Amino acid sequence: MSASSVPDYEWLFARTRAGRERGPGAARALLDALGRPDTRFRSVRVVGTNGKGSTCAMLDAGLRAAGVRAGRFTSPHLTHFEERVRVDGDPIPPAETAAFIAWARAHGGDAAFFDLTLALSGRVFAARGVEVAVMEAGVGGATDATQALENVAAVALTNVALDHVGVLGGTVTQIARDKAGAARPGVPLLTTAAGEALDVIAEVAAGVGAPLLTPDTHPDLFALPHPPRLEGPHQARNAALAAATLRTLGYGAGVEGALAATHPGRLERFEVDGRTVLVDGAHNPHAAQALAVAVPHADVLLFGNLARKDTGATLAPLLAVAARRVFTAPGDLATPPQDLAAQHGGDAVPDPALALAHALDLTPPGGTLLVAGSLYLAGQTRVLLGGA
Repeated sequence: MSASSVPDYEWLFARTRAGRERGPGAARALLDALGRPDTRFRSVRVVGTNGKGSTCAMLDAGLRAAGVRAGRFTSPHLTHFEERVRVDGDPIPPAETAAFIAWARAHGGDAAFFDLTLALSGRVFAARGVEVAVMEAGVGGATDATQALENVAAVALTNVALDHVGVLGGTVTQIARDKAGAARPGVPLLTTAAGEALDVIAEVAAGVGAPLLTPDTHPDLFALPHPPRLEGPHQARNAALAAATLRTLGYGAGVEGALAATHPGRLERFEVDGRTVLVDGAHNPHAAQALAVAVPHADVLLFGNLARKDTGATLAPLLAVAARRVFTAPGDLATPPQDLAAQHGGDAVPDPALALAHALDLTPPGGTLLVAGSLYLAGQTRVLLGGA
C-alpha cells in the first residue's frame, strides 16, 4: 500500500463529539458537499438501545440472499475501522478510507468522527451501486446523525432501555421519544419494543403519520420459520424484526439468509484447550440481563467496561452467572478493575491479554469462560483468540 493510500486514522479518531453539536446538521452538510450520495440508494435505518448490530447483520445477509446489492454501516468496529462500512458483506479497503480522509481534511469543516464516517459510507455506497443500505444509528433517533439520511425506506426500532442517559434522558419514556423520532411520514416503522416504550413509539408514529408494525399488529410479518443461527432468546426478537423489515420491503425471499447470519462478538464461541470461551459485547444493563438469560452459568467471568457506562447495573445480572471473576480494563477510560475486584470479589488484571490468560487458567477443562462488558473488550479478546 502506498503512503498516499494509508489512512490517517489518528486524525479521524481525534475528531470526537466533545464540543461539537449533536444532531443531523453536520452530517447533512457533509452529504450535501459530496453531492447527496444518500439519494442514490434506499436506506433502512436501525435504531434502538440494544440489538442494532445483530439486526443489521441479519438484514444485510437477508438482502444479499434476496439478490440485492447491499451496504451496511455500523459501529463500533471490533478490530479494524473498515468493518464499519461494508458492501455485499465485505469491509471497504483502507485506500477508500484514505481517499475520503484526504477529502474531509480539505472540505469537512469541523465535523465529528461519526458524521464523517456516515458521510464516507454514503459516498462509498453511491459509488459502488448499492441498492439498499442498512444504516445503524449511533445514539438516539431524532438527535442522531443518521437522521440526516434521505430516501429512507423503513425504520427498524429494536428496543428501548436505559443507556446514554446523559444525552437521551434519564427515563425509558424520554429515550423512547428520541428514538421514535426516527419515524417519517409514510415510512414503515417496525419495532419489537414493548411496554411504556411501545406506548410512546405508537404516539410518535401516529403524530408523524408513520405506519407502525409490531408483532401484535402484524404477527405474520414477524413470524420465524425457525430460530436464528445467532444464539440467545434476544436474538429471536432481533431476527423477527429483521424478517418483518425484509418482508415489508418486498425481500421476503431473504428471510432464510437473514436467519443464517453470523455476527462477531455476539455470543461468539471459541474453543481453547478443551475450554469454551463465549465472547459477547454486552455493555449496558439491558444487554447484560439478556446475556444472563442466554448464559445462566459459566465457570469464570472476564469483565471490563468503560467508566461512562452504568457499571454496577451492567455487572449485576452477570455476578450470578459465575462465582469466579476476573476484571480488566479494555482501554484508558475503563472502570478501574481493582475497584470492581474489591467490591464484587475476584482478581484484577488490568491488561486484557494477561487477564484472558489468567481467566483461562481459572477455567477447568470442559468448562466455560464468559467474556463481557464492552465491545472493545470483545474485539480485543477475539484478536487474542485468533478471530478473523
